[in-house]
Formats: sequence, C-alpha cells, structure tokens
Amino acid sequence: MCSPQADHVAMTLDTAYLRGSMAAIFSILQHSSCPQNIIFHFVASATADHHHLRYTISRSFPSLKFQIYPYDSSAVSGLISTSIRSALDCPLNYARNYLANLIPQCVHRVVYLDSDLVLVDDIAKLAATPLGDNSVLAAPEYCNANFTSYFTPTFWSNPTLSLTFADRKACYFNTGVMVIDLQRWREGDYTKKIIEWMELQKRIRIYELGSLPPFLLVFAGKIGAVDHRWNQHGLGGDNYRGLCRDLHPGPVSLLHWSGKGKPWVRLDANRPCPLDALWAPYDLQQTPFALES
Repeated sequence: MCSPQADHVAMTLDTAYLRGSMAAIFSILQHSSCPQNIIFHFVASATADHHHLRYTISRSFPSLKFQIYPYDSSAVSGLISTSIRSALDCPLNYARNYLANLIPQCVHRVVYLDSDLVLVDDIAKLAATPLGDNSVLAAPEYCNANFTSYFTPTFWSNPTLSLTFADRKACYFNTGVMVIDLQRWREGDYTKKIIEWMELQKRIRIYELGSLPPFLLVFAGKIGAVDHRWNQHGLGGDNYRGLCRDLHPGPVSLLHWSGKGKPWVRLDANRPCPLDALWAPYDLQQTPFALES
C-alpha cells in the first residue's frame, strides 16, 4: 500500500453511490496504461458493512489492490450545516478533509475522485500533475464562475472575513477531482484549518453549499493548475432540478456528473440525458433502459 511508484487513488464508498464508484473504478482501469500500478484507498463510514463492500469490489475486480478505511463521522457530524441539497450534508462528503489522517503516513500523494464520474484517459497523467514548491493540492480552476456567490452577504460585509481572499487571486474549483500532496497537508495541518472555518459557520452563516466552501476558504488562489479536460463537471445539472447539460468546449479526459442528476438514477427511470450514454458502458449493473431507443 506504500509503493512510491504507484498511482494512489482515494474515493469514498457507500451503498447509495456504490454503483457509481464501481463504474469509476472500471473506467480508471480500462484507460490505464499500467492498471497494476494503481492502488485504491477507499473511505467508508465506520458503521457501513465493510465485508459487503470488500466482497463487491473483489468480485468485480479480483486483482485490484485496495484498502478500505473506516471513517468515524461523529467528529464532523456536529459541524455540518444544512445546505441547499440534503445529499450534500452526508458526513461522508467531508471525508476528503481527513484523508491525510486516514491514509497511511507512507503515502505522500493521492488523486481524490468523487464517485459520480468516469475517466476516458490514463489516470497516470493526472497523478503526475506538478504541484510546484508550495501548493498542497491541484485542481482545475474556473475563474469565470461568480466566486462571490459561494459565500453569504454576511461573509462579504464583514471587514475581517472578506479580507480572507485579499492577497490571492481566488477562483472556484470543484473538489471532486484533486491531486493532493498528503505530506504538505499533514505538515500544514490543513484538516484543522478547514475545521476552524466549519466551526465559524456554525456560529455565523457564511456559506450555503456543503463541504466545498471551507476548501475554497483555505485553498482558493493557492492551488496548482490542472487542465479543464480533467473535470468536465456539472453533467448532473444544478443542485435543484438536475437538468441535462452539454459538455464544456474542449477535449475531455474525465466526465463528472456533479449536481443533482446521477446517470444511474436517470437510466433506471428510463429518462436519461444524452451524455448519460457515455457513462453507461462502465455500468457493471444491468441498465434496463435500451440506449438505442
């Protein structure tokens, strides 16, 4: 589990998203030039049926190198504020804050991936993303997004809080695809920094959108660059209605169904979006909907 030559991938596992996780794993292996060089680090709730999760993964991927780490969500549960979509309030969404504590100290770098995505390119390219001398993580940035909308008027009207981003060019980034230097994370105690913002949020409502804003508060404007091709996100539509969306212009290495609409749910309901047909080939469960129709 500690091989420095391996590409280390971290994901969360739970029953509700297991179908998505399996498709993501399958897509990673399918497009890897060296699948035997990938080690998976799965984080699952301490109360989940780990035997079932291990059996399901091993049955589908007999040669997969992986470990499942129990995640005690009791510490974070009291810090979670109600957001605009109940699924965003799941404690497992906050597991990415604790990866440096959960994954063995001997692992120095990891690619974190959400469960609602598929890769169509070699993950080794993403894993090799340079982080420069100081960056703790790298992710695609979207500087055209309205960054101010991720925080409340209370935040921006507070002279002290609004100065948080004063000395950096802060842009939105999606936390569903990140390359993380775990050594730098541990040395800087970034889990504590994120928790401090979550504690403030419990006292003063400074943001609305689940686990993303604390990451923006700590890292926005300080991250390494990743090409947009590695996170064609938003394919699940917005957080309210989950309507169909098109791809962003440009090449694609990773398709990400962030948002309310998930491809397996829409396929099962016989109401898929056009781009859900790109997810279906990686679905290891039978999709009853005939895509040709």
